[in-house]
Amino acid sequence: MATFPTRRSFLKSTTAAGAAIGLNAMSYSRVYGANQRLRIASVGTGGKGWSDLNGVAASPDVEVVALCDIDSSEKHLGQAAQKYASARQYDDWRKLLDESADVHGVMVSTPDFMHAPISMAAMHLGKHVFCQKPLTHTVYEARQMKTAAAKYNVTTQMCNQIQSHSAYRTAVHMVHEGLIGKVTEVHSWQGGQPSWPRNIARPQGSDPVPKHVRWDLWQGVAPERPFKVGMYHPFNWRGWQDYGTGQLGDFGCHILDPVFKSLQLTSPTKITVEAPTLLPETWTDRASVSYEFPGTKYTLGTTLPVTWYDAAGVLPPREKLGDIPADYKLPTAGSVLVGEKGSLVIPHVAMPVLFPEDRFPANELPVIEGVDHYTQWADACMGKAKTTSHFDYAGPLTETVLLGTIGIRFPGQQLAWDAEAMKITNQPEAQKWITKPYRKGWEPTWI
Repeated sequence: MATFPTRRSFLKSTTAAGAAIGLNAMSYSRVYGANQRLRIASVGTGGKGWSDLNGVAASPDVEVVALCDIDSSEKHLGQAAQKYASARQYDDWRKLLDESADVHGVMVSTPDFMHAPISMAAMHLGKHVFCQKPLTHTVYEARQMKTAAAKYNVTTQMCNQIQSHSAYRTAVHMVHEGLIGKVTEVHSWQGGQPSWPRNIARPQGSDPVPKHVRWDLWQGVAPERPFKVGMYHPFNWRGWQDYGTGQLGDFGCHILDPVFKSLQLTSPTKITVEAPTLLPETWTDRASVSYEFPGTKYTLGTTLPVTWYDAAGVLPPREKLGDIPADYKLPTAGSVLVGEKGSLVIPHVAMPVLFPEDRFPANELPVIEGVDHYTQWADACMGKAKTTSHFDYAGPLTETVLLGTIGIRFPGQQLAWDAEAMKITNQPEAQKWITKPYRKGWEPTWI
């Protein structure tokens, strides 16, 4: 866990005259904090970024010192600047980091494709990082984020905040206590209807860029394209392959999280997908992703099948759900863990349910209290706690989700994954999607 040295201990270590003048940003940021508040910068202050910022800033130990958003309108930088009036304001995150000597931690709440470039740059400077889910846009980026967090000894947290909810924590506890015995298979799903574009071609032409939007900065590392009103910024980017990761990327790091946590999964070895053929630029509106994982101490047998379903109204087949009765209404999104002694339903988001009910009286079941996912990160940055979705955990979870999105590009073909080599061993065409090209002049700096 990263902690801040005291100013006295720092001064004792700088015996050469003028040594403090030559501090790099990482060292400088850690001089402060032991006797002062945690100073944070927020990149992306609208939408989910607004709730992320307020969630972390709720800690009495936090001071917001910098805000960055490419959109200066009221719903983005405007409202944040009004609430945190003393914070510096930026439209370019690179300039913020250039002037971040007083910043201890950086929050990244941008579209998916900018998570890794900003977070990596911040970690290179020794900043603690709180990053929205999915952690990254590619598998290679996820591996880099995990490696960087360890190398620079920074405190990290991915914002799959439901992990800290009582419902998910209780479900994990139930599995660890052996209530359903060893698990034989898992079914997870998101049966809601996305509102963002799917299965469409890129619109022709361009629209004038609003004065409050820095479109070039919004595009960041992605290939350049014309601005179109309502098509990309501020929300519909999720449906475009250059920017988002589709329904699986949007929800996988939430819904698969208690599955990973409870069963202590690592990396899948095989991925097979049923899905329609993708159009060149947008994600599909339905997919079924079958993963095979190595078994763990919480599973039965040497391998564990985990199946993900996403499509409006689609639920897993009843006959595969073990002890769940036919008249039980499954939630719109969630997971079912089928075990030797029963089946566990983990709704997204509600308290878990165990079947058969006569074996698990509701009034006798454990309930684990929730924690604050946001202030947990702030506390951990200051050495008072530990994060539970740190990048050492969130990296492999994100890799699994993104391997599924690669599989969606190759429906009907089994992909064999060698996690140690970071290689899809049997499909050379699929391997190229482990990473991606970056816009010239915007290339991230990797480990």
